[in-house]
Amino acid sequence: MSAKGKHRRPKQHRIARRLAFAGTGGAALALPLIGATTAGAAVTQPAVAPATSTLARPAVQPAVQPAAENAALPLTYSVVGGDTLSKIAADHSVSGGWQTLYADNRSVIGADPSVIRPGLTLRLGAAAKAAAARATAVTAAAVKPAATYANNLDGWIRESLDIMARHGIPGSYNGIHRNVMRESSGNPLAINNWDSNAAAGIPSKGLLQVIDPTFRAYHVPGTAMDSYDPVANITAACNYAAARYGSIDNVNGAY
Repeated sequence: MSAKGKHRRPKQHRIARRLAFAGTGGAALALPLIGATTAGAAVTQPAVAPATSTLARPAVQPAVQPAAENAALPLTYSVVGGDTLSKIAADHSVSGGWQTLYADNRSVIGADPSVIRPGLTLRLGAAAKAAAARATAVTAAAVKPAATYANNLDGWIRESLDIMARHGIPGSYNGIHRNVMRESSGNPLAINNWDSNAAAGIPSKGLLQVIDPTFRAYHVPGTAMDSYDPVANITAACNYAAARYGSIDNVNGAY
């Protein structure tokens, strides 16, 4: 009895039928993937999965990623002899052309976009944008202006407090100010020439009236090695007070 037209199966070549039946037996048939490459190109195109018979369901899913997903992946390219930024941008469809490619890779290329050395790795697309964002953040942090302080008692105390915070030395603005006003009335060049320390040849100096041996012993790196320097004097005195009294805030008299 002849088959009706709509159910008739198209006639297959004998080899094609064997391949289709081999796919249904549970064993995956390994076929070579053939792709075109260009010299020096670091970007490869996804292989196209072979067509299958309507009777044979693939035993495994293709290992390649969808084209849309691949297009979103960060890409890089290794420069070879004869390359130019214009050629690379055109070959890899860089949005914005060579100007964008150069802007995204300026830290690698240097000041002259017309000179690119073989072996350089350039970022394309998503990778370049991410790298540029990171570079911008680093540059912004690097050029962030340092804190400025007034050249008066308020500024000296505030600068000292910032240095103390970096070194883990306790103390407060009020605690420092209170002791400075008692010891020197805010005069960074104050010196005591009449007490026992002065008689021993080591007079107390500066805003918090520190003798030289104590200043040297508790000097904080990053400040001047000068007892009369207001910031260095405050910071060393607070370091000493922290070691002996727990904090300059606990000092309420001669120390």
